[in-house]
Amino acid sequence: MRLELRKVRIRDVRWGDVTKVEGGTLFIDKKEAIAVVAEETRFAHVDLELARPGESVRIIPVKDAIEPRVKIGDDGAPTGYFPGFCAPMDRAGEGCTLVLDGAAVVTCGPIVAFQEGFIDMQGPGAVYTPFSATQNVILIVEPIDGLDPHAYERILREAGLKLAVHIAARCAENGVPEADELTVYEKGTAHEEGKKFPDLPKVVYVCMNITQGLLHDTYLYGSDIRPALPTLVHPNEVLDGAMVSGNCVSACDKNTTWHHVHNPIVASLYARHGTEINFLGVIPTQESTIMDGKLRAARMNLSIALELGAQGAIISEEGYGNPDSDLCLNAKYFEQAGIRTVVVSDEAAGTDGASQGLADTTPEMIAFVSTGNVNEMLEVPAMARVIGCPEAIANLSGGSDESLRPDGSMFVEMQSITASTTEIGYSRVGCEWV
Repeated sequence: MRLELRKVRIRDVRWGDVTKVEGGTLFIDKKEAIAVVAEETRFAHVDLELARPGESVRIIPVKDAIEPRVKIGDDGAPTGYFPGFCAPMDRAGEGCTLVLDGAAVVTCGPIVAFQEGFIDMQGPGAVYTPFSATQNVILIVEPIDGLDPHAYERILREAGLKLAVHIAARCAENGVPEADELTVYEKGTAHEEGKKFPDLPKVVYVCMNITQGLLHDTYLYGSDIRPALPTLVHPNEVLDGAMVSGNCVSACDKNTTWHHVHNPIVASLYARHGTEINFLGVIPTQESTIMDGKLRAARMNLSIALELGAQGAIISEEGYGNPDSDLCLNAKYFEQAGIRTVVVSDEAAGTDGASQGLADTTPEMIAFVSTGNVNEMLEVPAMARVIGCPEAIANLSGGSDESLRPDGSMFVEMQSITASTTEIGYSRVGCEWV
């Protein structure tokens, strides 16, 4: 399977008469873009704003972030993206994908209160989110009165995907310049690669996802992962839009849709494939709300790994609290089966960092990579412009009624910042072994 990511670097974003890329600037026809979203009649109001790195801007509350992408056919025409949502059902991970690298569509609007976050484009809060470094197109919507929260979550999620694909497709139609970078991912099946690299250790990646209903869901090819059994996918599929976020987990460790196509664990394992390891593939798996579901998923994850002959595994969590039990079960079963395992998670260790980091534990969890403490406190200054509703901080996880001060500054926990401790390791702050 061969995937070509044709990356066009976006260094600025502006309104324009035509949606296109010119000289590194993404110009967007605002009226046309709003009309695309406003086709959904259950939105009472639709608007767009722009936010650039370094500007004194706060975006709150944030639902999701999506990178503008579109598949390009052999004739150069755009063919859609996110199969099951904005493209016909087909296998992701093959062919050519246009990527507006450095841009993001950010959806903003009230969903279920505490399970959302904020983005600061400058200041101390900006240090902790990747979206302070992207050229952001913010989609702000309000639902019609009386709309069911699940229906609102769905139409906002799909509107963000639709807008991101629309922007990329219009850029393709209006003459995207030559790519600044062409990234190629190419790998055969697990069977084929095993024949090529028989002596390399076989490693599988278990990607845990919030799948707990009540607006806590993740989608694979347009289907909710929650009621399904774990499955195996080619790494290219993950990097090419097969997975979509539909959850409202605490903002700090939510894997946005943007994060799925930028999963650094997948990219890092891919980079070592054929030299240090044999990267078998990715197992997107559930985090259930009931013990039977947790046991079932963990056992099925192990079953897939054993069938592949895995000798090592990377396991990443999403969220914290009861998903910590899923993480422990996966580590326990894999280690007991002789598969050496490394887990990646953040910690809820209290504001002083002295509390137990996970809600569960197991002696088999012997290799742990921490992406940070979600309870660390941070003071963020007032911004000159706020997109959304600043009062929402009172209901965000990591915020409170006292968080927003009269001068517009806030005192919050790290977990209220979007993607500050994301558990796939995509962070702007960290350390590196040398």
